[in-house]
Amino acid sequence: MRQVIRKGLKEMRVEEVPDPALPSHHVLVRPICSLISSGTETASIHTGSLISEVAENPSHIAKVLRVMKQQGPLSTIREVRAKFSEFAVLGYSGAGVVVRAHPTVLDLVVGARVAYGGEGTGHGEVIVTGRNLVARIPDQVGMDAASFVTLGSIAMNAVRIARISLGESVAVIGLGLVGQLIAQLARLQGGRVIAIDLLPGRTELAVSLGAEHGLLGGEGLADRIRAATGGRGVDVAIVAAAAKSPRPSQDALSITRDRGRLVVVGAVELSFPWLEMYLKEIQLYMARAYGPGSYDPEYEQRGSDYPIGYVRWTENRNMEAFLELLASEQVRVGPLITHRFALEAAPEGYDAIMSHPAETLAVILDYPMTEQECLTVPYVPTTRVDLEPTRKGTAISIALIGASNIARWEHVPAIRATAGASLAAVCSSSGARAKSLGKRFGAAYCTSSYDDILKDPSIDAVLIATRNQHHGGQALAALAAGKHAFVEKPVALTEEHCIAICRAAQEAGKVLAVGFNRRFAPDYVAIKRALRDRVGPVVLSCRVNSPGITGSFWMADPAIGGALLGEACHFVDLFAWLLDAEPIRVSAYSLPLQTVEPVGMNNLTASLQFADGSIASLTYCTIGHSGGGGERLEVFASGKTMETSDFRFQRTSGLISRKRARFFANKGYREQMAAFAAAIRGESSGIATALDGARATIACLRMLDSAAAGGAPQVITLPDRA
Repeated sequence: MRQVIRKGLKEMRVEEVPDPALPSHHVLVRPICSLISSGTETASIHTGSLISEVAENPSHIAKVLRVMKQQGPLSTIREVRAKFSEFAVLGYSGAGVVVRAHPTVLDLVVGARVAYGGEGTGHGEVIVTGRNLVARIPDQVGMDAASFVTLGSIAMNAVRIARISLGESVAVIGLGLVGQLIAQLARLQGGRVIAIDLLPGRTELAVSLGAEHGLLGGEGLADRIRAATGGRGVDVAIVAAAAKSPRPSQDALSITRDRGRLVVVGAVELSFPWLEMYLKEIQLYMARAYGPGSYDPEYEQRGSDYPIGYVRWTENRNMEAFLELLASEQVRVGPLITHRFALEAAPEGYDAIMSHPAETLAVILDYPMTEQECLTVPYVPTTRVDLEPTRKGTAISIALIGASNIARWEHVPAIRATAGASLAAVCSSSGARAKSLGKRFGAAYCTSSYDDILKDPSIDAVLIATRNQHHGGQALAALAAGKHAFVEKPVALTEEHCIAICRAAQEAGKVLAVGFNRRFAPDYVAIKRALRDRVGPVVLSCRVNSPGITGSFWMADPAIGGALLGEACHFVDLFAWLLDAEPIRVSAYSLPLQTVEPVGMNNLTASLQFADGSIASLTYCTIGHSGGGGERLEVFASGKTMETSDFRFQRTSGLISRKRARFFANKGYREQMAAFAAAIRGESSGIATALDGARATIACLRMLDSAAAGGAPQVITLPDRA
């Protein structure tokens, strides 16, 4: 399919990409038209030079230096350079016809006329979005009007937060698309609307659509507002402007009456004189996207609705309400449309917005198929797009499953650095992301279908770097298809999956490796070597500080294993590998398991006993500060004390004491990929096996069981003992 993408920082183009995959609780839609959001979308298009971009955002330099210290200079420079050519999908509002619905979606049928939203849906001939981001279009509403649904629901949420009552004076500052819609909706709430912008054409348009006054911003605005409100000032000021300056927010404060309300919708700098805010006792509100449900993966991705008795206006119900207002013609969007372009001419649409912002408001993209054709022409997905491979005829052909950050930063460069191996294909649910990564690293093709990979006889192995909940099923499918598999940790999230994978790997006679890279990191390899001549058991102490795994970050979600199964499994494997001994018992305590933030099960201290008498303690937490370092391991064994931290510092104390520090971390990814290739060739490699992956997952599950039981010891039983 064709999709509008941004290449690098500013080039807009239309590219052929694989059709999107259809996850549960989602639908596929063929758009008839979509709306370019001139504010949000163009904010990510950087027309200036790189120097000017950095000058405006000096924090970029500090971020790059911080990443460089963690990832090393070559990887960081490689990723910075890639920013100039990688693909990004823009766009999140349109209307079309449902062509496929996942079986978990029970109330939408193929052929339904719908308006849709959702970050990342983009402008493409087929889009995928969650059920709660789709609303049926009333018969009276045309597709072009319905394509405003996302911006309309954003405006509706802002007006609801403003709590406008009959007769109140409402200033709307910034009359872009959202501001124009807010002005109309505020009038419907009974507000006396004063529309404010720096462009006279936009204030005139707002007045023609129902605003009582249209005023130009700038000097003297407060005096003109007092004249229009009988000297009182406005009851509510809604800032719908996009500005790097605090001027719009400060203007809003200056025109609002004592104990008035200020609502911020746009991306604007917030900087207020404290004394004026204090003396006026202003109530400040932020309007977040379309309304309740926004940014909640349980709502947007997994289809869980909020009960109407508790949350009347979710983002989906806001979308439905906006479409009803269009149907009754209480809101008009036709006058807001200034330009229309065919999909293939989308770059011209963006150019019009960027080059002539004063003359451009709503830009509609029209798609090749008519509504009738969408209903009658069967949908046949095109999941594969061929690329130009840069490496041919290698002994081991590897397909990447999941275009994740860890794959981009570590695994794919490691494949390219491995003699006799090459990246043959990239599979991702996002066609644009798959093509971007595939082109960058010289793959033969990209696809959005895992079946394409499994059925391809030229693929020898798959590298599974998807989200944790998919690892187990995808690993089993790879083995069943006769492929070798490298699985990013964890190998699976359940004991049942672990047992099944161990059996499947043995029966298939294929290599299944797990991404426990610490086995190949130089600092840990040195400790392993030093423990070879140990006498008696060992004491291990490890603490891990992961403050990034919090909030809405997917790995923090307990429903898909949380930080413990997703990350702490690394350290169970590390202990067992260093000791060459099996964990047999564990006792653990966590923060209260009922807490939502911080997630209790992501913050845990565990004590493990091993078959050789060694003991280990693991403290894993997400509540610390990044300045405290990431991971630190101490080892106490037969007259030796060893410690290492963050892959950069190592010290050994004993008869011969040593200390070594690196400025850049070496995490062992390249050595790990070389070992995977060696294992496929039948050579001894030391790669972590299916049993190693099962051990780590099962031990972490027993930790959680112990924490839930108040620290009661739990026995660890591995699959080969089951």
